[in-house]
Amino acid sequence: MPISRNTIGYLVVGGALTATLAALVYPSVLGLQTTTSDQSRIIANTQWGPLTEADRNFVVFVRSAGLWEGPSGALAMKKGTTAAVREAGRHLVIGHAALDASCRKIAPELNVTIPNQPTPQQQGFLANFQSDTGKQFDTDFANTLRITHGSIFNTIAKIRSTTQNTLVRELADQANDVVLDHITQMEKTGLINFNQVNFQETTPPKLPAAQVTPPVPQPGAPVVTLTVPPELSTQGVPTGPDSTPTPTASPTTG
Repeated sequence: MPISRNTIGYLVVGGALTATLAALVYPSVLGLQTTTSDQSRIIANTQWGPLTEADRNFVVFVRSAGLWEGPSGALAMKKGTTAAVREAGRHLVIGHAALDASCRKIAPELNVTIPNQPTPQQQGFLANFQSDTGKQFDTDFANTLRITHGSIFNTIAKIRSTTQNTLVRELADQANDVVLDHITQMEKTGLINFNQVNFQETTPPKLPAAQVTPPVPQPGAPVVTLTVPPELSTQGVPTGPDSTPTPTASPTTG
């Protein structure tokens, strides 16, 4: 059950995730023009506690992940050849809509600018799924999402154990529940090549910062919203505390 070469070429996970987060540059965030290598540096003192670069980048990263994983879940519901793959897709759609709602809620409170598009790397994942068919889609979908969720799982733990900001801590709590659920769903497909997944997480290729940085949204662009179709049941899908997603209008990207 190999992951396709196209998918492997885009993967930057595991040990490189710290570098990925450090590479995020959002000029309009808190008036900063660049980020530093010190992720523990406090960039703002808020009523919810100090906000570090790592905290800010975590909010951006969770939002960016949902912008490609939510649509990937929708593809799985349509293209998956097994019930397990389609069910995994349902969990992605619902879970990331809930996380997206939380990111959109806390971002303005913390004065964090969130992206409207995923990173070029993440767009590559999605393009691969769009071109895949049949069993190849099932295999690429399950293994790629298992790798990406497995890597962010470690980052969530670090943020949760170190952040002094209560809003970021709540987001990490929610992300922990959702990501663990998604990891489990991918494993339930029976398609995971654990040797390859473990290798990709521990020995990822290196990509330029531009490939792993979400584009800064255009000034005045409406905020893209991830939604759950009204007919899609949320029963049995963890969404985190106080994060029941509801269908909302989705403005287009500016």
